[in-house]
Amino acid sequence: MIAVPSGLADALLTSASDAIIATDRNGTVTFWNPGAERIFGFSSDEAMGQPLDFIIPENLRARHWAGYRHTMATGESRYGAGDLLSVPALTKSGQRISVEFTIVMLRDAHGLPDGTVAVLRDVTRTFTEKLALRREIAELQRAPRSG
Repeated sequence: MIAVPSGLADALLTSASDAIIATDRNGTVTFWNPGAERIFGFSSDEAMGQPLDFIIPENLRARHWAGYRHTMATGESRYGAGDLLSVPALTKSGQRISVEFTIVMLRDAHGLPDGTVAVLRDVTRTFTEKLALRREIAELQRAPRSG
């Protein structure tokens, strides 16, 4: 057994740096930390008990729920081994942001899938900078060369 320093769980779960969002097997929010409040703009009271649709852009919801149902049925996720998933998300103001996250499966007493915990980070600035650099490189590659 790993010795966990006193206060570690509370420090992580109440941090405002990264969003930590837990859901039940139906995709309903069961935990929403201060980081989620900061990134998405919804208070814990607004988020708790809601399906995740309020932060998922409408055009991505069908794909999200198909993947979520598959994960709950099989107990496996492509993103559970530390792989980062990068997706657009929505804030309370309707702004589209870019987030990266990993998920951890929650399991019931019989080891069956019972929900997820996602740790998310807003990477909008980095995504926007990379996109601008790609466009700049593409423009430079298209520009006629003098020589």
